[in-house]
Amino acid sequence: MTPPDSLDSFHAVIPAGGAGTRLWPLSRAGRPKFLLDLDGSGRSLLQQTWDRLRELVPAERIHVVTGAAHADAICEQLPELTGLLVEPSPRDSMPAIGLAAAVIGASDPDAIIGSFAADHVIEGQEAFAAAITQAVAVAGTGLITTIGIAPTGPSTAFGYIESGRQLDVPGAPSAQAVAAFVEKPDAETAAAYVAGGAHSWNGGMFVTRTDVLLGHLARLQPGLHQGLAEIARAWGGDRQQDVLEATWPRLTKIAIDHAVAEPVSLEGGMAVVPGTFGWDDVGDFAALQDVGTGSSPDTVWVDASGLAIAADHTTIAVVGLDDVVVVRTADALLVTTRAHAQRVKDVVAELKERGRTDLV
Repeated sequence: MTPPDSLDSFHAVIPAGGAGTRLWPLSRAGRPKFLLDLDGSGRSLLQQTWDRLRELVPAERIHVVTGAAHADAICEQLPELTGLLVEPSPRDSMPAIGLAAAVIGASDPDAIIGSFAADHVIEGQEAFAAAITQAVAVAGTGLITTIGIAPTGPSTAFGYIESGRQLDVPGAPSAQAVAAFVEKPDAETAAAYVAGGAHSWNGGMFVTRTDVLLGHLARLQPGLHQGLAEIARAWGGDRQQDVLEATWPRLTKIAIDHAVAEPVSLEGGMAVVPGTFGWDDVGDFAALQDVGTGSSPDTVWVDASGLAIAADHTTIAVVGLDDVVVVRTADALLVTTRAHAQRVKDVVAELKERGRTDLV
């Protein structure tokens, strides 16, 4: 696919953090889900994210923000990567994306950035590229733009975006104003959202001019903006690491949704374009099964169904149980059901309480 000329100023940012606790024991703090090949494609989720963005922009305009613990593994998986930004500690998505915006904007004042999670599964490259092209066109007008994922059902696992009036932006015929961001709803509310047609899933993708994003930060989170500006001024120089380590711990720990997206949407500064591509955040083992991950080949099923994965090649046998999830690694065994897949994160919390950091 030849990237359109409209993406000449576009930079892709991949925040790569989190431990994927709902996918324990496969996903661990030291080897989180974005570094794993979870769908059997032969490429990790991070590598798949890189592949789809690499079709849109050259390698030098793809930037990954991650922690020091994962930097080496990321460089190993992405040998073309030149734009690695290493944060000293996790501060949530706004400092990570803001750091990329400040550094990129300092060297390319006309840059438009798009933020894309490292651990999502997306199908339909042409539809993905079309959505990003529209989003870049809208972002050029000064609106922060997000991609609204077309719901495949009334899910309670995702937040929603309520679309408002149609926008008149050349090159973005499907763009609408964002009326509101909505937290994860209950089942009845989710069903109403899908039936009404004005709501889409919030996939956490944001496209914006760097100056616009940083301008909103200066208004809404002045301390965070000041710290990022200090780091950006030192970036690439002899004092980069010293300034980063001194300033980073003082930055407000906050998600981009709460820091910018939600308040700016209430001011009329957010837009949404539809994403008609297949999308899943692979948030738990039920989702993992839904994206096509099958059980380990040696699994024996007797009047049973579900998902069974043996990372240590143990043969698993399941008898008389439906919708079961069994996951085995060299040091842990998980048994649950699809209905309780979201609660796997509670296991990680309990292990931390017990001081079993070796298992998380």
